[in-house]
Amino acid sequence: SDRSGGRAARVVRCADEGNCIKLAVYGKGGIGKSTTSCNISIALARRGKKVLQIGCDPKHDSTFTLTGFLIPTIIDTLQEKDYHYENVWPEDVIYKGYGGVDCVEAGGPPAGAGCGGYVVGETVKLLKELNAFYEYDVILFDVLGDVVCGGFAAPLNYADYCMIVTDNGFDALFAANRIGASVREKSRTHPLRLAGLIGNRTAKRDLIDKYVQSCPMPVLEVLPLIEDIRISRIKGKTLFEMAEKEPSLKYVCDYYLNIADQILAGPEGVVPREVPDRELFSLLSDFYLTPGEAAAGDATAVEEETVDEVSFV
Repeated sequence: SDRSGGRAARVVRCADEGNCIKLAVYGKGGIGKSTTSCNISIALARRGKKVLQIGCDPKHDSTFTLTGFLIPTIIDTLQEKDYHYENVWPEDVIYKGYGGVDCVEAGGPPAGAGCGGYVVGETVKLLKELNAFYEYDVILFDVLGDVVCGGFAAPLNYADYCMIVTDNGFDALFAANRIGASVREKSRTHPLRLAGLIGNRTAKRDLIDKYVQSCPMPVLEVLPLIEDIRISRIKGKTLFEMAEKEPSLKYVCDYYLNIADQILAGPEGVVPREVPDRELFSLLSDFYLTPGEAAAGDATAVEEETVDEVSFV
């Protein structure tokens, strides 16, 4: 394992801001954004890129599987320094994680108070003042929950691409549609694009496919229902670190490497035109309530599984 868990050494390389890819990962609460983000960050690092992951959640647990502990937040550090930015050094807020990924946790206001969007802005401001914001090939923002206001959408102000983590369910796709709407809104002011959807731990993708027919957007990857993905979060390790001792898990890492390769290829992305809420509600609910179409899909799936079992034997 190459997890150091310590503070990152000061970076001396100065990258061109234009060459830095900035990603914002969104999705319904509990859908697996942080687990997905950490594994994508390592996949990008495995492709030779210098990566910074910024957790944008007051729970400050985005980078837990990279560092192995809850690192101090930007807000914690600023409070200790009495908000004197000049007294903060990169090693005070940037921690080295597994695979060489640098980690920052923005933190946030106390529960029920303040605005998380303000904290994201302060985090970016501090990293810029430390000349750290432009010293990476890729910066990944791991953002809490659905977009319900401008504060939640704040990381999109700094991103080139948004990626939405979903599953094959109603609620996650409903949230994805709202996130797509915020991408369209933010794209009015800067060249933001939606890179695509990432299906996480889902046995089927029929509802995902139904949605993207109505709201065209790429599907970067669909990860099957792999229990080790959930277990990795509990263990406080990424799939890449687990695969060091369990080589049978390397095939799971390939899903994340595929996503990384698509991002590094510079996808055109889309500015989605979201489906109106009531229309989407009917679209997704009708899929469950119309037995003919669902039954036909299930019959096809069963037939494919039967063929696979016979050929495997």
